[in-house]
Amino acid sequence: MPRIRRLAAAGSAVIVAAFLAGCSATVHIEPADDANNPACAAVSVLLPNNLGGFDRVWTDAQATGAWGDPTIVLRCGVEPPAPSTLNCTTLGGVDWLVLDQEENRQRLITYGRDPAIEVNIRRGEEIDFATVVDKLSSSIQSGLAPATANCTDRVETPAS
Repeated sequence: MPRIRRLAAAGSAVIVAAFLAGCSATVHIEPADDANNPACAAVSVLLPNNLGGFDRVWTDAQATGAWGDPTIVLRCGVEPPAPSTLNCTTLGGVDWLVLDQEENRQRLITYGRDPAIEVNIRRGEEIDFATVVDKLSSSIQSGLAPATANCTDRVETPAS
């Protein structure tokens, strides 16, 4: 009988290890301050399963989305930006401020929406930023709060 118990224990250990390995795909993301806003819930259910060729991965924070490992990260409920001299572009019917480029990421934030949505895209990947944000915008547009302001000077984005 001891051998059977050892085999059962070993089998249980394998099952637990497999289960824990499956859980490792969850990505930690800090939620935005207003992540519990009901408008963020309306956006969260509209996030696409694939974005820019990257599959969606699970996150551990409310009103967030991630694709890749994560290559693309979305957080809903960030503070809406004030009028700005930053580049502003319209993609998928949504106005986005293009924040100053960081060394390894490009950040964008919706303009004229409350709550605002922030998207971080890792640089160095083969990503067409305009196509990614256009698809994301088109996917979530019906869940966004109505725009209260719009870009006045838009940056033209090349047609894909």
